[in-house]
Amino acid sequence: MSRNAGQLVEEFRRAVVAYAKPFEQGKPDAALAEGVTEVVRTLGTVAERWLADPQKATEAQTLIGGQMLALWGSTLQRMQGEAVTPVAMPDPRDKRFAAPEWSTNPMFDFLKQGYLITTRWAEILVDEAEGLDDHTRAKARFYVRQLSSALSPSNFLATNPELIRDTMRESGANLVRGMRMLAEDVEAGRGELRVRQTDPGRFEIGVNMASTPGEVVFRNDLIELIQYAPQTETVLKRPLLIVPPWINKFYILDLNKEKSFIGWAVSQGLTVFVISWVNPDERHAEKDFESYMREGIFAALDAVEAASGEREVSAVGYCVGGTLLGVTLASMAATGDDRIASATFLTTQVDFTHAGDLKVFVDEPQIRAVEASMQSRGYLDGSKMANAFNMLRPNDLIWPYVVNTYLKGKAPLPFDLLYWNSDATRMPAANHSFYLRNCYLENRLSRGEMVLAGTRLDLGKVTIPIFNLATREDHIAPALSVFEGCRCFGGPVDYVLAGSGHIAGVVNPPAKPKYQFWTGGPAHGSLGEWIAAATEHPGSWWPYWFAWIERQAPERVPAREPGGGRLPSLAPAPGTYVRVKA
Repeated sequence: MSRNAGQLVEEFRRAVVAYAKPFEQGKPDAALAEGVTEVVRTLGTVAERWLADPQKATEAQTLIGGQMLALWGSTLQRMQGEAVTPVAMPDPRDKRFAAPEWSTNPMFDFLKQGYLITTRWAEILVDEAEGLDDHTRAKARFYVRQLSSALSPSNFLATNPELIRDTMRESGANLVRGMRMLAEDVEAGRGELRVRQTDPGRFEIGVNMASTPGEVVFRNDLIELIQYAPQTETVLKRPLLIVPPWINKFYILDLNKEKSFIGWAVSQGLTVFVISWVNPDERHAEKDFESYMREGIFAALDAVEAASGEREVSAVGYCVGGTLLGVTLASMAATGDDRIASATFLTTQVDFTHAGDLKVFVDEPQIRAVEASMQSRGYLDGSKMANAFNMLRPNDLIWPYVVNTYLKGKAPLPFDLLYWNSDATRMPAANHSFYLRNCYLENRLSRGEMVLAGTRLDLGKVTIPIFNLATREDHIAPALSVFEGCRCFGGPVDYVLAGSGHIAGVVNPPAKPKYQFWTGGPAHGSLGEWIAAATEHPGSWWPYWFAWIERQAPERVPAREPGGGRLPSLAPAPGTYVRVKA
């Protein structure tokens, strides 16, 4: 125990040195202080609404006071050997309190119930505060959720019976291992903790991830364009161009052989081209949304034609890549460019009225703070967006890993999805500012007010066939938001709803399907009415989508080899841009 205590102090010192390094170099993270200020300001507004009315303040005090008195009483009864009904019970799906001691030991049971009573009381205060605008209430809910998750007694050594038991059994060796990993992760984050979610040593890009065979056939400052090698003797004449998000990397669609949407599409007889975005740095600071359209999608369309000889393509856009695709389609409609003959949107928003939980980060003061932070570097650091996504599900993506890794001292298991999730990307300042302001803050695209390259964009002029996939549990691009976005287009839109969320609902291969999907045609009426009338299908949506693609242009031609056209191979897939770390 004494030896482990000494090692623990040494690893703690190492973590502190790593954390302090940016301050010593005169590069403290101002965003942290700004974030704390925003939390205090928002929750202070909620408190003001309750304290301004003495009667409401008394109601709030009575609500928690009564429950805490009941908890004290039931705990005393338990200690006297009486059987009592709990005052507060955790959700059955809540794994934090699964250890038997949380129920059998009166002290830990008291901590657990006191925590549940307090956090639920805080949620009620936010929900029932009078005079709050919707955005402030949404931010307050989000911040309460973060604080509640962080302050759970399961996160602390002294109040978690599992941690106490493990520490006593190992004489503190678990804490030494955990502190060592904590120091390593602070060092890797250059003074900022990057919570370890998986074992990165078990994955290698191009070997057991992003391994579908192909070649890079085009490269510019923003993209590498990958053409994948055919797996069939004939292919559909019309190629497929995939526009992935530049927030994270394209290989979410090519995780491994079993989960690869790209590989599956190739196996069905599609000539697949995929944009791999550059991981930008200060050189790309001025690359804006127009740059991503011209040097991204337009450049890719030119390259696809050169490589395949085909002018028309079917396009797929995922998440923000889909938003860019929507912007591009509106621009093309305005200029009479008809090279994209059909479009598929995967969990994509073009109308941000009902945007997901990320909207809590978007208002004028917060955007100005982000812009100020980006100004010095020319980009938004990849860790900022990674942290934002993790904060959407703190009890799944943050605190279980903090406890298991840094307190239990257990290295996380290898998990391909979490490796991809941690492989963050930066965002150019000009692009990210435009996206936040024009989409999330002002919702200009759906209103026909967005201007790009001097052209006012109108999605109503986009009349090509559209396949619009939403996922039922998506917190980033909610099903309602995608549903309402269907109404912006001027042509036929097939709305499809998949089970699960933003990633798992999309990456649901036919060989090992985990979720179902629903079809019901265009987005008429309300979302609830559409779901009630929709047809549920077991398994993956991928074959349904391919049948839709094939109906648009069923003609087949001999398979095309990458590098066999006018564009030679520049590098084997997955290319070089995807390997650049943030």
